[in-house]
Formats: sequence, C-alpha cells, structure tokens
Amino acid sequence: MVTQAHAAAPSAKRTYTHREILEVMSGLMLAMLTSMISTSVVGTALPTIVGELGGQDQYSWVASATMLTMTVSTPLWGKLSDLFGRKLLFQTALGLFVAASLVAGLSQDMGQLIAARAVQGLGVGGLSALSQVILGDIVSPRERGRYSGYMGAVFGISTVAGPLLGGFIVDADWLGWRWCFYVVVPFALVAFIVIQKVLRLPPVKRNTSIDIWGATTITASASALMLLLTLGGNEFEWNSFWTYFLAAIALLMLALSVLAERTAKNPILPPRLFRNPTFVLTSLASLFVGMAMFGAMIYLPQYLQIVKGMSPTNSGLMTLPMVVALFLSGVISGKIVTSTGKWKIFPVAGLLIVAIGLFMLSRLHVDSSEWLIGFDVAVLGVGLGLSMQMLILAAQNGSELRDMASTTSGVSFFRSLGGAVGVAAFGAILTNRLKDEMATLIAEAGLKVPGGGDVKLGSPDAIQALPTPLKNIVLEAFTRGLETVFIVGVPIALLGFVATLFLKELPLRGSTAPPPAPQPLSKDDLVLAGLLLELVAQRVERANGEPSALLTAVARMAPDDSGSERERARSVAQTVLRPTSRALLAQAAPAQKDLVTGGIPQ
Repeated sequence: MVTQAHAAAPSAKRTYTHREILEVMSGLMLAMLTSMISTSVVGTALPTIVGELGGQDQYSWVASATMLTMTVSTPLWGKLSDLFGRKLLFQTALGLFVAASLVAGLSQDMGQLIAARAVQGLGVGGLSALSQVILGDIVSPRERGRYSGYMGAVFGISTVAGPLLGGFIVDADWLGWRWCFYVVVPFALVAFIVIQKVLRLPPVKRNTSIDIWGATTITASASALMLLLTLGGNEFEWNSFWTYFLAAIALLMLALSVLAERTAKNPILPPRLFRNPTFVLTSLASLFVGMAMFGAMIYLPQYLQIVKGMSPTNSGLMTLPMVVALFLSGVISGKIVTSTGKWKIFPVAGLLIVAIGLFMLSRLHVDSSEWLIGFDVAVLGVGLGLSMQMLILAAQNGSELRDMASTTSGVSFFRSLGGAVGVAAFGAILTNRLKDEMATLIAEAGLKVPGGGDVKLGSPDAIQALPTPLKNIVLEAFTRGLETVFIVGVPIALLGFVATLFLKELPLRGSTAPPPAPQPLSKDDLVLAGLLLELVAQRVERANGEPSALLTAVARMAPDDSGSERERARSVAQTVLRPTSRALLAQAAPAQKDLVTGGIPQ
C-alpha cells in the first residue's frame, strides 16, 4: 500500500558542493604535485649526487627504482582502499612518501638512496591512484569533466617544475642536492592536513579479506617485466640468459596471477573488469598514451640540452608551451563534457593530435628555431590534455560503483607500465641509432677518433666543448637518433587512437547519489487520489459493455486474459481500485471508532 511505499527510503549518499570539491581537490592536487615532482627533480641533480656518493654503475637505478615500485604498487592501493578506506590509505601513502623523502635526503651511499627512492615510489603509486579514486567518489561522471582537467595539468606542471627546481637547488651553494628531497616534505604535510580537514567520506562496509596470492603474482610479474626493460641493453645484452629468464618469470607470474584472480574471494583486479570492453579499451589506450608521453617527455630535454645547447633550466622553460596547452585543453574539454555529456570525441581527437605532435617533433633539426619547438610541444600538450583524464573518466563511468577503485588503479597501472616500456624501448632505439649514425658520419667525414674507438659522450657541457667537426657530428647523430625516437612514437599513438575509436560512448551518470526518496502525499492529495479511484471504479461497473478506452485500460490490469473485457475490468475495480481508494481515504482521515459496535465503519 501507499504507506508501505513511503515507509522506508534508502539512505542517500552525501553530495558535495562545488566549494567542498575544490577544497578536497586542493589537497589531492598538492599531494600529486609534490609526489610527481619528486620523480623528476632528481634528473638534473643526479650527476652531482653520483659525484658525491659514488656508484656510477648504479646511476640508472636512482630513477628506475621509483618507477618500478610506483608501477607495480598502483593496482594494490586501489584494492586496499576498498578494504580500509580511501582517506586512511591516501594519508598512509603521504606518510610513506614523506618518510622516504627524508631518508633519501639523509642517504650516505647509493644503496641507501636507491632503497629510499624505491619506498618513495610506493607512496607515489598510492597518491597517483587514490587521488583519481577519491575524485570518482565525490564527483559524478557527468560533473567530473569539470575537474579532471586540473588533475591532468598537475602532471604537466610537475614535468617542468621538477627539472627547474632540481637545477636551481643544485646550483644554489646554500642548499645542495639533498634539498631536492627535503623541499617536497612541507608541501606533503600541508596536503595531509588539508585532506584530514576537508575530506569526509561516508563509512563503507569493508570486506576484510586480502588477496595475498594475487598481490604477490601481479607484483612479481610487473617487477620482472620492469627489471627486464630497465636493465636490458645496459646491465646485460638483450640476447642473453637474463633476458630470457626475466621474460619467463614475467609470463609465469602473469599466468599465475590470472589463476589467482579467478579464484580469489576479493581480487585486486577482478576478472570481470576484463570482460568490460570499456575497461579493456581504455587500458590499452592508456598503455599507448604512457609509451608516447613518457618517451617524448624523457628524451625531449636531451634534444634541447645537447643539440640546442640549452641549460637544464632553459630546457625546462621550453616545455612551458606544452604544460599551458595541456592545462587549457584539459580544462576546456572538461567543461564541455560537463555541459553536453559527450566525451568520446576528446580522447579520439587527443590521440590523433598526439600522433601529429610526435611527427612534428621528428622533423626538428639542429637549426630549428625555438618558436617552432615551442609550437610543436604545444601541439603535443593539446593532445595529452584531451586524452589522459578523459580515458580515466570513460573507464570510471563504464564500471560498476563497486569496481571504481579497481578500475581507476587498473587504468593508471597500464599507463605507468606503458611509460616504463616507452622509456626503455625509446632508450634502446636512441642508443643503437646514435652509435650507428656516429660511426657513419665519422667515416664519411674521414675523421679519426682519438684512441681509435668510439666517441665517449659526457655531459651536455662536455659535448659542447668538443672540437667543432666532431661536435657537429655528435649533434647531427643525436638529431637523427631522436628523430627515430619520435617517429616510432607516431604509430604507438595511432594504436591508442584506434582503441578509442572502438569505445562505446556510454551516457555519463548524472550523480553518485541514489535518487531522493519520494515525498509522501499530503492529506488533500490522498483524498483526491482516493475519490478519483472510486469514480473510475463506478464508471467501470456502470459500463454497458460498449468499447471504451477506460474499460480497455482497466481490463489490462487483470492478472490473466480469462473472461470478457468487461468482466476483467469489473474484477479489477472490485479487487484493486476500490480497496486502494478506501486505504487512501482512511490514511487521509483516520476512521473514528464506532461507539455502538466498537468496530470501524465500512
């Protein structure tokens, strides 16, 4: 009855105002900015660090350790936040990051620094994954485009701010390289306080089971692959025992992880995600975006510093057009998505523009103007701004609410994995192409290298100090090698473009909260509804059997088709309409007890 229909309403999930969302985002963005800066700030400081701590043979591990742990831990943070709460896990990741940063700054040898950087990567993985998960919790998919552009811009800003900050700190005698790690600590602490104050997520029912076997196999598979990509071609030859051994371990752990996730009660990456076309396609597109993006961002400074002879600070400033373009395209596209509800055009166009930007970068030469370089990187920034956050938005919108964290961290995991693959693959391409081009150009010029061997390339300053003929050869060889790196990125971006074409544009969910409970009818409405139902019942009973729309409509309410239309309509009037009418009238004006019979008047 009506009283039962309105008796219980589901408890509504909290909705956040625009101001509250911006307050939460200020903490999320500050945490992301400091963590991402920590991964890039070390680049310009690394030669100085190695000079003081020693361990030239461990040079690459200072950067690789962070990327390794960041990539393998990303899917774990999302699932753990389902079990123990988003806020607690986000603050745990922040605390881990702060502690590791302090230890890195206090390191006395390369082993300590590498271990601290690995722990830093764990914190960075949690911050990057959980910031997107929390945004998905507090903002509906329809409104999320309004804010996702800001999150995407954080990555671009950190890409520029990191090398700039690192160069400034190392050059400042009163600071020193250790402040590359100390400087992010106060910002992280501020982010911790902001999140503690403004983030109020409703309590959730937590499943305390943890997928230990799945966590172990997924981490082992990703770690073996990352080790192969990081060390292959540097610490050992690609055609060697270690290459095949690590590849076999990665494949074996991958197969075991599939088995573990299919049998786990609460899997980290539920197998049902891979039956979701939206998740599969956005993960593939994110993988290709990561390969193209990290490949370009890591090796573009080499062109600017070695070929163009720019300082680390100036090379960082040259990427500002990309950051501005990334920020503006992300914000504008997000606002359009919020107003129209249409999102697919942006990742499709974004991946195509990324391919165009990489092709334009492959056309750069030794004498290319700074204006042309700035325009080319701005085009790349537009493509990244249109695609990165929209892919996460599409994945979150296409997932069930229970899979929000797993979906977000899964897509982030594949983007990080793509970045690791891109950096390693493009590095191998650049190294091989540079060696071949230098040998060819030296032979064509008829030059003799001192010692009769290969040219030993040092820092950008050392390359600029080479004799003019040899310096020109080195610059031309670098230009050709980087041309190959960027041109290889074009088909990779196009593969991402193809993946986005197959995405189905699902309507964006308008709200993360359930619809409000219907308001109970007033007494006047109850009386009116009761009288109308009584009138309909009387009209049906008085009908003479001639066809009418009212008789047909009421007859359709009968549970079966037995009897004539008039008989079915009369049955509905007697068993449904009149009892409902009396119940409504009784609810509007409760019947008084009959003083004579003690009963309720009929």
